[in-house]
Amino acid sequence: MYRLMIKSVTATLFFFAALGAAVLAQETPDTKTFDIPQHIMGSGKLTAQQMATFVAVTTIEGDAERAARLAPLYIAEAQAEGVNHDVAFAQMILETGFLQFKGIVAPHMNNFCGLGAVSLTQTGHIFPDELTGIRAHIQHLKAYASREPLAGELIDPRYSFVSPKGKAPTIDALTGTWAKDPQYAAKIKSLLRRMYYNANAEM
Repeated sequence: MYRLMIKSVTATLFFFAALGAAVLAQETPDTKTFDIPQHIMGSGKLTAQQMATFVAVTTIEGDAERAARLAPLYIAEAQAEGVNHDVAFAQMILETGFLQFKGIVAPHMNNFCGLGAVSLTQTGHIFPDELTGIRAHIQHLKAYASREPLAGELIDPRYSFVSPKGKAPTIDALTGTWAKDPQYAAKIKSLLRRMYYNANAEM
């Protein structure tokens, strides 16, 4: 049993390492020309259709139908708290592996940013529906990025653990705070550039 757990954890780590490498590797000279936001708080530029389309065209294993449902919810929830929805959606893509959920967080958990996911025995928080899971993600991201109080009712079960509030106002600051991965911010930025490139190509 123990060996199976080790193999499972190893496979999970390998998947996300490979995914992260793929995210960075798919950058091209064209995508790198797009300016991306530096701060987490602010307004996004992408439409719900553009965000969902990016998931659909980037990987055949991603959940395109779910992406289409989540995109407008991310825009609405992010706008309510003053968070840039482009940044939040890109982080969701990274954390879930384009909604493939091949890590320790399962699709039914509606946990789109790995809240509380530590190990096979601590797989993270479970939310009753997609809206609640997205709201928790946005609130947790705001806790990292801003000292301003939440606009809505507290949903994020780990909100109080973020101290001090506003310790990571930029995407770069998420590296070493939100995640230990030294390429964490670079991967989010890479996804954002590719999302903007894809949206521009559709015009």
